[in-house]
Amino acid sequence: MADPSTYRPAPGAIPPSPGVYKFRDAHGRVIYVGKAKSLRQRLSSYFQDVANLHPRTATMVTTAASVEWTVVSTEVEALQLEYSWIKEFDPRFNVKYRDDKSYPELAVTLNEEFPRVQVMRGAHKKGVRYFGPYGHAWAIRETVDLLLRVFPVRTCSNGVFKRAQQVGRPCLLGYIGKCAAPCTGRVSAAEHRELAEEFCDFMAGRTGGHLRRVEQEMQQAAAEMEYEKAARLRDDLGALQRAMEKNAVVLGDGTDADLLALAEDELEAAVQIFHVRGGRVRGQRGWVTDRVEDVDTAGLVEHALQQLYGEGNEQVPREVLVPALPDEAVHAWLSALRGAQVDLRVPQRGDKKDLMETVQRNAQQALALHKTRRASDLTTRSRALQEIADALELDSVPLRIECFDVSHLQGEDVVASMVVFEDGLARKSEYRRFQIRSFEGQDDVRSMHEVITRRFRRYLQEREQTGEWAVPEEDEALTDENGRPKRFAYPPQLLVVDGGQPQVAAAVRALDGLGIDDVAVCGLAKRLEEVWLPGQDDPVVLPRSSEGLYLLQRVRDEAHRFALTYQRAKRAKRLTAGELDSVPGLGETRRRALLKHFGSLKKLRAATVDELCEVPGIGRRTAETVAAALASRTPAAFAVNTATGEIIEDSTATAVPRSGEET
Repeated sequence: MADPSTYRPAPGAIPPSPGVYKFRDAHGRVIYVGKAKSLRQRLSSYFQDVANLHPRTATMVTTAASVEWTVVSTEVEALQLEYSWIKEFDPRFNVKYRDDKSYPELAVTLNEEFPRVQVMRGAHKKGVRYFGPYGHAWAIRETVDLLLRVFPVRTCSNGVFKRAQQVGRPCLLGYIGKCAAPCTGRVSAAEHRELAEEFCDFMAGRTGGHLRRVEQEMQQAAAEMEYEKAARLRDDLGALQRAMEKNAVVLGDGTDADLLALAEDELEAAVQIFHVRGGRVRGQRGWVTDRVEDVDTAGLVEHALQQLYGEGNEQVPREVLVPALPDEAVHAWLSALRGAQVDLRVPQRGDKKDLMETVQRNAQQALALHKTRRASDLTTRSRALQEIADALELDSVPLRIECFDVSHLQGEDVVASMVVFEDGLARKSEYRRFQIRSFEGQDDVRSMHEVITRRFRRYLQEREQTGEWAVPEEDEALTDENGRPKRFAYPPQLLVVDGGQPQVAAAVRALDGLGIDDVAVCGLAKRLEEVWLPGQDDPVVLPRSSEGLYLLQRVRDEAHRFALTYQRAKRAKRLTAGELDSVPGLGETRRRALLKHFGSLKKLRAATVDELCEVPGIGRRTAETVAAALASRTPAAFAVNTATGEIIEDSTATAVPRSGEET
């Protein structure tokens, strides 16, 4: 552990302005991001006697090795910069609410000629009307199924819609009255859009007019003795009422509000959010977080609001009700996002306070359920990590474990995998795949040496990006499509290789060649599940009932699965590759267009450049490239179908592939 006094800024060096600060560990990884009205006052509070600090804060400052800051003009700017840095660097000591899924929403694609009702997840798209989020997709489908009786908007995919247009017959929903069948011209595009807008009005809470209209039509049909029509309208009215019952009125004044409640203890906190639109609860979501940061209830509310509205996917309503008021900067930030004043407050009385109590009970139940699920699992993972540390004589438990495996088929399509486990859990977002490039053939030891060398060379290069050394300007491969550093900059405490002594020795040689001596290495051999350590003639044998052995097996098996999946996909692609696959600049869409136009590769090979240009999407330059590429290859004289004995003149693809197949 580091002594905070070794990296404490000089007196007077910290400005008294508002800003955002970052603590980094010895590897340059950002471990904490914070904001402050006065950087001097806030940062000085970290560099007091460690015994006087909160235990979590003390752990953070002793883990850190440096601190840096950025001055901003206002507290709102500090709030925005803090959130963007937390998203970018994913600091381990910041509060991060874990949402195990993207919540489903009911979406109406008003940006299409024929709007469609469907379930959507993820980022919002322009021109699409959203309702929700809902806790379960089946809740959306139940509501839609009821409303389609009255608002028969299309729900089919674009493929089904286009096929119905071609054959002139609607799908089953069109026959049973749950789709207006715009695909066959039963209604015009304008009439169908009007249905979609009425559907949106009903979902938005404007239900009274629709109910009165259906009821009046029902009474009129009964008065005119059109009893079948009246019965159908009666059923429609019942369907609308049942759909409304699913979203009961909770606020009689038609309020649009988000209610946020917290349940917390010393270690964890759960947040629950109710989305109320038009006085009705339209959606619910919840998160759980570890309290790795010393933060009060107002701070937890601030982090929750940042996560809820920071991505821009969730519209800020007129009212946001919370259990404790965060900084005034959060209020200004929410108002700026909405473009109008936001009423951010703690409800004190009436229906809103009663609803907040309901949200609070949901948060308490969510926290209790989370603790019940996690208790045994957390205990087991902690015991497994401690057993590994004891067996391998490590200085501390290996919170980050990386495992490498090599896969091939008789020396062909040689690939390798890297899987990452943190706190005993898989971090699939940090998995990596490698192709063996330096040689051909079967040599697992040499492959392992190459892969580990490449991985840790990237680690050293990305450590340079943190500012410790200069990095070459031309090395653009170290950043992703967003310009952020890729996740090779954080080293593991334990490196596991799939294999025995030879693979372990190769890993050690790779690390020594790069000058890395602070990463523990071991190998797990499949035959007897023995753990091999560098330079030892005898393996470490863990008991079969050991949780540590079980965790190592899980890590090794996951690396094997990941490598094997990649190797099989690579082999399948190679075996199904055709002559067109290697033509530069020719993608899958245009390959399919060429084969569909000519019917076979034999006819395509005989086509002239002018004939190739007749294919949609094929320009003259591309046509010349295709013709030259096919002319440079000599086709096989014939091939034999082994099932029938038939002689085939063209052994390559002679038919248009089905949708989803590779040529």
